Amino acid sequence: MRIRPRQQLLDLWRAHLQTSFRAGEWVWGGRDGRNSVSDAEQLMCLLYPSSELANFGVDPDSIATADDVAAVVAVLGDDIRVGAALVTKIEEFFDTYTDADGEPTFAGGSYFRDAGFGAPTDAQRALEVVDSYSMSLSLCIAALRVLRRLEQYLGKDVRREAEELSERVTALKPRVSDRLTSAMIGLARSFVMHTPPFTSSAGQQVLNLVNQTGAPAKDVIADFSAALGDLRSRALADVRSGHTKDVELRDDKRAFECGWTWGIGSGIDYESDSDITARIATQPGYAINQPYLYFTLVALDGIKDLHSQRTSEPDLFQPHQAELVDSLKRRGDLAQRYWSTIARFGTGRWPLEDLPWRTSDGKQSYYYSLAVTSFLIQDLLENRSTTDLGRTVEVLRRLADHGNVTSRPVPDHAAELLHHPGLTLTLRGSEDLHAGPLIGYYVSDFTTLLLKRSLLAAQLARDVETREQLLSFARSAYKHMQDRAITSGRAKDLWDNLGTDGDTAAPSWFLTERMMECLVVAHTMYSQPPLSSRELEKSAQGKISEADHLLNQEMLQVGDSVNSPRFKDLKEIEQSLNRARELMNKRPHTAEALATDALRRLDVLAFAREDATR
Repeated sequence: MRIRPRQQLLDLWRAHLQTSFRAGEWVWGGRDGRNSVSDAEQLMCLLYPSSELANFGVDPDSIATADDVAAVVAVLGDDIRVGAALVTKIEEFFDTYTDADGEPTFAGGSYFRDAGFGAPTDAQRALEVVDSYSMSLSLCIAALRVLRRLEQYLGKDVRREAEELSERVTALKPRVSDRLTSAMIGLARSFVMHTPPFTSSAGQQVLNLVNQTGAPAKDVIADFSAALGDLRSRALADVRSGHTKDVELRDDKRAFECGWTWGIGSGIDYESDSDITARIATQPGYAINQPYLYFTLVALDGIKDLHSQRTSEPDLFQPHQAELVDSLKRRGDLAQRYWSTIARFGTGRWPLEDLPWRTSDGKQSYYYSLAVTSFLIQDLLENRSTTDLGRTVEVLRRLADHGNVTSRPVPDHAAELLHHPGLTLTLRGSEDLHAGPLIGYYVSDFTTLLLKRSLLAAQLARDVETREQLLSFARSAYKHMQDRAITSGRAKDLWDNLGTDGDTAAPSWFLTERMMECLVVAHTMYSQPPLSSRELEKSAQGKISEADHLLNQEMLQVGDSVNSPRFKDLKEIEQSLNRARELMNKRPHTAEALATDALRRLDVLAFAREDATR
């Protein structure tokens, strides 16, 4: 199945608006009801492509130059009414998830589930979750970019309705900025470090994971300490908050983990030189101070959006926000380096290659393996390194097979649980709130995670075989998701089909938003120049050189007959070779094809001349 990101993004927008915009009114919520994460995901499906991709803009100037986009968003109105509709939805979101004191809220709400210990209490549903912090980073950045683009257009429009909308945009931007600040503080306080003694149960789990050769424990502990010594030092120097009393980074007899827990960590304070009075800086935390792979992954995705935006549009942030961006970037770099180092620890088989991945609390899942593979791929991308890409691709191949993405689905197979209901995370520490039950959180994005990481890794590949293998995984994952799309009813063409098609089927914004992200990544990948390598360039260069020499030989035979058909043929071949030279470093296959055609035409001319001589 071919991935056609522009058409498929437009199809997603069309299906989204059919579901969300009914009889002139926006309808919030999906299969999982309303909460701060789900509503952000629903809004992000429209805002993110518009902010990331130039040809998906929804300001009047952009719509005027993109007929296909204009046709899809026409349900929202025309001209500035499209922008007005989006401003209204952003206002509604902020009205809903801001409390009476004007403080942003980030509760998990209906995304919190019964993990087998009892249904979450109302107080527990009000707990804040890293998913909401991270999604709010991306949402606020997308909203600020869309509002800025709309504001630039409205500044040129003298109509009364444009003036009124401009006033609303001006009033909305500080609210978006405040939520962005709170989300960053929430993420900073959710970053944790875990240093269990190697003699403890958690320490033994870490030791067993990294010891893939059966070496003596003391040797593995020494190697572990040496491999992570620099990261421990950076954690001591760069992370000002998060050093709770049970964290000892200087002790080599302790293991070391870092990343994001599910919410604000217990006892994690916020330290900053800025005078920030937001409640989130001081509210209590309940989450256990041990990292979760899923929440670390989503936190890093949000931080990546944040930092790339800081780089491209620094004036989008206030001074205290710039400090927060740098603080989160340091934490993100630390976590990414830690997990990519552990994934490849040792000199034999990687811990990552020993499927499925096992966490320090004794749990194991192919989802965890895919999460750690994602950290490794991102590390390779940021370092522009292909050294370990081959082994990483093989891990992806095995995970795609184990997850029934590239293999034939088997009814009632354990792999099906990865897709629905998904991996169940138990949110340890949640039971400390008013003695409630231990609550859970479902994660069902195995296939979209595989799709996104395969597309990202394909951007790094430097040989055709590796790139095609990764794109094959991506196509299989996309087909797997298409087979799971809702096939009828108002939510048709959204996700996820649970056998309840028809008007009663409601979309999962969790999965739909992730499919949107995958298509944006695909759009970005296909916008880049095609794969090139030194070997391909050498092959093209050889053919161009030979053709150029033969062309010069033929020119010697023509003399001054500039008006002859033969001379015109040779000039056309010369133009073709000039074009081949221009493309040699960018599109070597195309350059080679042009040179091959030139060689063929030159041979025809040479044969005709020789035949005439005979």
